[in-house]
Amino acid sequence: MDSKLFDAAKIEERLKHAKDISDLTGKNGILNDIVKSTVERLLKAELEAHLGYPPNDKGPKTTSNRRNGTSSKEISTSNGPMEINIARDREGSFEPKFLEKHKSFDPDLEAKIVSMYAKGISTRDMCTHLSDLYGAEVSPSLISAVTDRVMGEISEWQQRPLDKVYPILFLDAFFFKTRVDAKVVSKACFSALAVTVEGKNELLGIWVAETEGAHFWLSVLTELKARGVEDILIACVDGLKGFPEAIANIFPKTIVQSCIVHQIRNSLKYIGSNQQKEFIRDLKLVYRVPSRDAALDGLAKLDEKWGKKYPVVIDSWRKNWDCLTAYFDFPEPIRRIIYTTNIVEGFHRRVRKVIKTKSVFPTDDSFRKIVYLVIRDIEAKPQTMKHNWGEILSQFVLIFPDRLPNEVLR
Repeated sequence: MDSKLFDAAKIEERLKHAKDISDLTGKNGILNDIVKSTVERLLKAELEAHLGYPPNDKGPKTTSNRRNGTSSKEISTSNGPMEINIARDREGSFEPKFLEKHKSFDPDLEAKIVSMYAKGISTRDMCTHLSDLYGAEVSPSLISAVTDRVMGEISEWQQRPLDKVYPILFLDAFFFKTRVDAKVVSKACFSALAVTVEGKNELLGIWVAETEGAHFWLSVLTELKARGVEDILIACVDGLKGFPEAIANIFPKTIVQSCIVHQIRNSLKYIGSNQQKEFIRDLKLVYRVPSRDAALDGLAKLDEKWGKKYPVVIDSWRKNWDCLTAYFDFPEPIRRIIYTTNIVEGFHRRVRKVIKTKSVFPTDDSFRKIVYLVIRDIEAKPQTMKHNWGEILSQFVLIFPDRLPNEVLR
């Protein structure tokens, strides 16, 4: 291959006339000339390897194929559009690897598009930014094509094998709006976030459905089992009716803890605004106490004071009592983690921060792409439990000695 990738004399001459940095890095800057010349030389070298003989070789050839001039192709780069002359052969069998067919973006610019998409920037604004910053004229359909490439990653991620045992699993859902048959509908995004035996947070998957319901959660849990999950020690869920039964159907040994925060929010919907502070103060004697017996005494006092006025609230606590008070069976460090689904709701807040600029998604897949890119950003910086996981794990070993992996028990 020719070691002289670009004409140094020509570049030197242009440098003499450079007045500011834009003459180097701008749309028609010197760096573009260097890149263009280098790319074209590399493509010629690829063609030479493909044919098996150098240019102007007069000797005998092992192939009847010959060089056949060049074809022009415009590619978009971080320094703006660039016209590249691609070497051709007569038989049309040459397919360059350095600049693949049908590829008109350099990876750096593609990465910028995906990054902007992941931050919730609208397609229209992305087109404007790319044009202003890089001189790249990009259509909305091309942005969609670039971001669609993550769909394959999403499928692989969603189907990846999972650990056999998770000490804690948080299950929750939030809603978004999408367009279906020219109508705007609300759909639920289900998410399952687990704490591994190493104490790291791992999002196991996301699912989209018309509404949140125990029946759909049953299908989610069935999928988790099919992907290798054999046991979950504690599942933390919202107060959805039928949720504990759905979990017991797939993981019968799992202890279910209903989110106390969800229960409090649901209770306050029925309490007059001028009495909410007083009610919350009395309610703390139910969930901020050291034992289940003390909590039961607190509920009796709550019923005595508020039961006649708000019977539906007291009935709700009694009906869900077993799941609402499961955390009392554990030491304080574990209680602090499992009494609420705040961990998975933290993930939901990050997603909402990105999608707040999109009032309606055109398709479910467009929603999945953004959520997955948020997940990918989170997974690039693995989140470990802020609590003392070593202490918590030792407590899990004592409470569940026969259900944790052997490597943990050693």
